[in-house]
Amino acid sequence: MSTLSATAQPRTARPPAGGQPPPLAFAALILGGVGIGVAEFVTMGVLPQIATGLDVSIPTAGYAISAYALGVVVGAPVAAVGAARLPRRAVLVGFMLLFALANAAAALAPTLGTLVAARFVAGLPHAGFFGLASLVAISLAPPGRGGRAVGTVMLGIPIALLVGVPLGTWAGQVFGWRVSYWAVAVIGLLAAVLVRLWVPRTPRDRTRSRRAELRAFTSTQFWLTLAIGAIGFGGMFATYSYIAPTLTDVTGLAESWVPVFLLVYGVVSVVGTWLGGRLGDWSVLRTLVLTGTGSAAALLVFFWSSGALVPAMVTVAAIGLFSSAWVIGLQLRLMQVAGPARTLGAAMNHASLNVANALGAWVGGLVIAAGYGYRAPALVGAALSVAGLVVLGVSLLVHRRHVGPRAARGRREADLTR
Repeated sequence: MSTLSATAQPRTARPPAGGQPPPLAFAALILGGVGIGVAEFVTMGVLPQIATGLDVSIPTAGYAISAYALGVVVGAPVAAVGAARLPRRAVLVGFMLLFALANAAAALAPTLGTLVAARFVAGLPHAGFFGLASLVAISLAPPGRGGRAVGTVMLGIPIALLVGVPLGTWAGQVFGWRVSYWAVAVIGLLAAVLVRLWVPRTPRDRTRSRRAELRAFTSTQFWLTLAIGAIGFGGMFATYSYIAPTLTDVTGLAESWVPVFLLVYGVVSVVGTWLGGRLGDWSVLRTLVLTGTGSAAALLVFFWSSGALVPAMVTVAAIGLFSSAWVIGLQLRLMQVAGPARTLGAAMNHASLNVANALGAWVGGLVIAAGYGYRAPALVGAALSVAGLVVLGVSLLVHRRHVGPRAARGRREADLTR
């Protein structure tokens, strides 16, 4: 049996006869991910409207973005530990209801302070939802296909980037920014209903405890994997955060080209998420090496290719492909090295990615402010990705020492040790 499946034991729900997981259950989990993805990114698209509506500057309105990221980081361990022994389906429904309520509060917010508070609360269930959804997906998947199951439920964010965020941004610009949050609240409420109807019941797992979940923080490999995500994936955010001015100032394109590039990035991210799940079933560690190296190389190439339309678009597509597959590898690896604390491991990946978001955007902004131009974030991004690969190399060395001579002889290992 695949160790990814084994780590989800005891299995409280099984795929139906024929080995195929229930598609409606996955659809409900994906829809929840779409809502979360739209909530995370749509604020960036309607930030000027928020600033005007609340009578604050655009940088000040940006606190609403930071508040959500902070909520994700804080919520990841809290949600995982708090839900350790609770029925997974019930917790997923609760997460979606809290998410919907917080976004409704954001839509009604009369001041920036109340909007920031609502955004913080909306971020709290983000990591916990994806963490539990990943575990439920593995429990529903046939043995040996845990990686594909995780890749499937993680499709919510790239689908949101591809469809939901553009539509939410358009609606917010045309009908007012509050409409964007109302739409997200409706998606969250619908997802809660569908999870309750379509996801199989999952009873309490009395073998788990909050203390066991917290014990993951004593694992060297757990911290190394978090560092890979927080540092290495910061490279993508260093570039993506400034993609619009790069395309207009460096590539020399009109602003109308920016949505086209973002569309390409979104389409390829869906493919990369799908690919990452399949590669994870082959080997999680090899997936991290391949996709991390590919991401670093694509960011480095973008430093030179951003001067022309076609090379820039091809490179942006490569960045989307490798980075989205890398996310799945990181998710699976954290679920492995967390041991019994699989809920915490699955959730903390999203906390590390939000740290990467803040780090990448900050470092990219520093080099721009220093006068190095809009090409520079790509170079910084490549450096961050390489730094993440260095941490991965340390993790591999620790891993080799742990698994002993069997791995050195090239024997096939279970997914957990590959």
